[in-house]
Amino acid sequence: MPQTLSVIKADIGGYVGHSAMHPEILAHGEESLARAVQSGLLIDGHASSCGDDLFLIMSHERGENAEEIHKLAWDTFTSGTDIAKRLHLYGAGQDLLVDAFSGNIRGAGPGSAELELEERPSEPIIVYMGDKTSAGSFNLPFYKMFADPFNTAGLVIAESLHDGFAFEVHDVKEHKKIVLSCPEEMYDLLVFIGSPARYAIKRVIARSTGEVAAVSSTDKLSLMAGRYVGKDDPTAVVRCQGAFPAVGEVLEPFTTAWTVEGFMRGSHYGPWMPVSRAQATPSRFDGPPRVVALGFQLADGKLIGPRDMFDDPGFDNARAEANRVADYLRKHGPFEPHRLPLDEMEYTTMPAVAAKLSSRWAAI
Repeated sequence: MPQTLSVIKADIGGYVGHSAMHPEILAHGEESLARAVQSGLLIDGHASSCGDDLFLIMSHERGENAEEIHKLAWDTFTSGTDIAKRLHLYGAGQDLLVDAFSGNIRGAGPGSAELELEERPSEPIIVYMGDKTSAGSFNLPFYKMFADPFNTAGLVIAESLHDGFAFEVHDVKEHKKIVLSCPEEMYDLLVFIGSPARYAIKRVIARSTGEVAAVSSTDKLSLMAGRYVGKDDPTAVVRCQGAFPAVGEVLEPFTTAWTVEGFMRGSHYGPWMPVSRAQATPSRFDGPPRVVALGFQLADGKLIGPRDMFDDPGFDNARAEANRVADYLRKHGPFEPHRLPLDEMEYTTMPAVAAKLSSRWAAI
């Protein structure tokens, strides 16, 4: 029977400021998932965090976009917000953009990545959790994993990967999607995904089997709310081995600290630092942006793990690189390329300032 792995996340209150999650909030998430397992709603569940975001990792048999699963996540976030308010945590409930659940968390604020699969004899999964960055940040890592033979040797030497992968790309502003196959349409793909503020890879599909290899959250908070309410802090699920890249190939893209949107007030570019969960507490200028990789083996739907995959000295150079890049970009202050370009600042105070001063502009 097909299983579904759902990862649904939200920022419901930071401790201290936007830097981390209070232990009581994380314990609440764990307890909520444990009750759902006991009731039979979930096969298994695991609650985790990256920075100030709560991630609910859930295994079940109800398919993608299941109302019961999304309501479980919504109820966990709303009751967790009550705890955050009691503790006077910062930004309590900031990702919850609507007052009531209406059957699906899509458009309600929380981000989600869901993947339906037929479990193989061995099913390694990596769950990525991001903080202080935006939807679309997985574009470059996904490209490296599934289209770049300099990263993924299996594309050249493994028969199971040699047919390549197809990429489902979403235009998050126009609410459209397209599927492009690699390697034939690689250059066409890069035209779009090289602009991650607008185009985000939602799914990657193995062309040899038609199975979904990876999925990411593409929810844009500012587009939903019409104003800046925090960065999207995306999540992703990636299957490994067999018809998919090996675990090492899936982790390898993060040996470089790629530049992503986010950092302070979500209005700057900064380096994406791969860290262990213990180091996923961005505090320097609300950053640098962080990414955690949790590894699981699925066993009849049970989540065996997690292994903290970036808790490894093999990523020390990337962390050092992230700090050097952060130093360089921070020196620019309010100037680009540290600050986002104007067309990406439309959900900050920029439009109000432009409107206030519009009458003072004169022809040259």
